[in-house]
Amino acid sequence: MENRIIGRNPVSEAIKSGREIDKIIVKKGEYEGSLIALVKKAKSLKIPVVEADRAKLDALSDGGNHQGVIAFAAAHSYADIRDIVRAAKEKSRNPLIIILDKITDPHNFGSILRTANCAGADGVVISKRGSVGLSEVVAKTSAGAIEYTPVAKVTNIAETLELLKKEGFWVVGAEAEGESMYEKDLTGPIALVIGSEGDGISRLVKQKCDFLVKINMYGEINSLNASVAAGIMMYEIVRQKENGGVK
Repeated sequence: MENRIIGRNPVSEAIKSGREIDKIIVKKGEYEGSLIALVKKAKSLKIPVVEADRAKLDALSDGGNHQGVIAFAAAHSYADIRDIVRAAKEKSRNPLIIILDKITDPHNFGSILRTANCAGADGVVISKRGSVGLSEVVAKTSAGAIEYTPVAKVTNIAETLELLKKEGFWVVGAEAEGESMYEKDLTGPIALVIGSEGDGISRLVKQKCDFLVKINMYGEINSLNASVAAGIMMYEIVRQKENGGVK
């Protein structure tokens, strides 16, 4: 509950103070009173505003007087993508940035963040819309990685990939239709794109990838949990960097 801000005045003050807000949920229907200004301000700051019925808000507020609005604050501040890139290039000739394309499960996100830190990744990028943010569940599942591995929240993943390309990164998409990751050179600056749990990488983001790679499957099941797949691919990248490429 500590990342939930309940009620019009508390939410308004949180926005004014510049606190990181992942999303705001408001009651369905015509806005009235102070809620009009609150929603307008949130949208001007590109904070996602989602409508829900009163029953949903009642459940989320756990009996609190929500007055038709609940905000979800981030458990940690977000970084700027340009700062992540600059720091990554200063630290290593082979930087690694993880791009999450609409990961919605906080446990998956937290697990990916934990593995990213263990694998020495320089940062993680998520989308402002359609992705889980830095919630308390993500923070707990990350086992402390949230404090060390920066996360950037961007408006447009596809545009961010173009930025990374200009900075010298190869954009690699994790997709079942790709080539075996054991046969592709994954050294050098890499931006690894991991798709959503159900739909994989979205069409536009996939088009921005320089190439696609897959994890070889040998059993009857032909797909892995997003966080497991991300971990396997991250460590193949680590292996190749330590061994000087595909060997």
